[in-house]
Amino acid sequence: MSEPADAVEMQGALLRLRRTSGLPVVFGGLLSDARHARIAELNGAQTRALRGLVISAGSGLGGKAIALSRPCAVTDYTSARHISHEYDTAVAAEGLRSVVAVPVVVRREVRGLLYGALRKPVTLGDRTFDAALAAARDVEQALAVRDEVRQLLAVGREQVADPDPAPAAWEDVREAHRELRALAPKIVDPELREELLSVCGRLVSASGTQPADARAVRLAPREVDVVACVAAGATNAVAARRLGVRPETVKGYLRSAMRKLGAHTRLEAVVAARRAGLLP
Repeated sequence: MSEPADAVEMQGALLRLRRTSGLPVVFGGLLSDARHARIAELNGAQTRALRGLVISAGSGLGGKAIALSRPCAVTDYTSARHISHEYDTAVAAEGLRSVVAVPVVVRREVRGLLYGALRKPVTLGDRTFDAALAAARDVEQALAVRDEVRQLLAVGREQVADPDPAPAAWEDVREAHRELRALAPKIVDPELREELLSVCGRLVSASGTQPADARAVRLAPREVDVVACVAAGATNAVAARRLGVRPETVKGYLRSAMRKLGAHTRLEAVVAARRAGLLP
């Protein structure tokens, strides 16, 4: 994640964790390498003792969670016997007692770390653990989407850079275009989303379709997304899953797109969209 996106995703996950768990203090950060996480985001903290703290794998509660790649918790941090105590000064300064640490794991790799804490020594219940796991999954999914976008952007740039792609390569272009369009609404980082849509536009331009009346057709972004899915052979149900909407919503977008394109069938809609320079 870029720094702004890091802040947005972590802040959102921590706010949800605090709201759903009732924990008064939540904090976390992403790993800078395979063994170190930096606490960059805090919510509910009364001091700055935890901000910027670098957590090493194996050290303290969070380091244990990184090393084991699973959630870890203690009822009373400073007296816990099953963790090391490198960070006791910062934890004591914030007055934390019961703490849970949950790693953010993407494709078996720990990428981040979230904490929730109380200022009294009580055993944390299932509700707290479930909320912490859900918050970690939110960040995990955001990172996974970002990884996928970067891979697809690399493919898209290669296709755009090829001055004379083989006819068969256009199927790769179209698939990359469809997947990028489907991922765009999930991107929080505005710069990455803008780059993604820019590459989509270049993929369309690379097809060489420049009809005189291209500007006469105006489809909403989601209408283009749906037609792109249809072009890849997706049913309404499959398109709905890919785009994260209901099948009925897909039907509505498709009907609207077909009307604007003057098409009577799904195939006609795809052909018309390509002629209009809306799809590669």
